[in-house]
Formats: sequence, structure tokens, C-alpha cells
Amino acid sequence: MPRFNITEAKAHFSALLKKAMLGEEVIISKDNKPLVKLVPIDRPKGLRKPGSGKGQILHIAPNFDATPDRFKDYV
Repeated sequence: MPRFNITEAKAHFSALLKKAMLGEEVIISKDNKPLVKLVPIDRPKGLRKPGSGKGQILHIAPNFDATPDRFKDYV
């Protein structure tokens, strides 16, 4: 695990974020004492399933697709 002091971390923060996003753990320390571990947040594990929201929409306004009056000149 690479270690960086606070000054280095501030100067190269974008590069450290890229390393963390690639799965590498980055340690930020002060006075050679580890303070923070920079790691990516886990993404949701499951895949989206088409149709999983079926039956959850209770009401759609009758004019849902209508163009507002003030925008009719642009259509």
C-alpha cells in the first residue's frame, strides 16, 4: 500500500483518486502515522432487471406528454 503525507496527497489528489478507483488502497499519513485509507465505494452488486418497477406507478397525469404552452413556438 502506498503511503503519502498530507502535503503530497494535496498536490497529487487526482492521481490518488485514480489509484483508489482502480482498486488500490492509498494511505494518507501525518508525521509517519497513518490517518486515512482512501478506497473506492462499492457499487451495487446486482444487475438492473427490466420490468422490476412494474405496478409501482400509481398515477400518470393525462397531459404528461403535452408540450407546455410557452414552449410551443420551439417545437
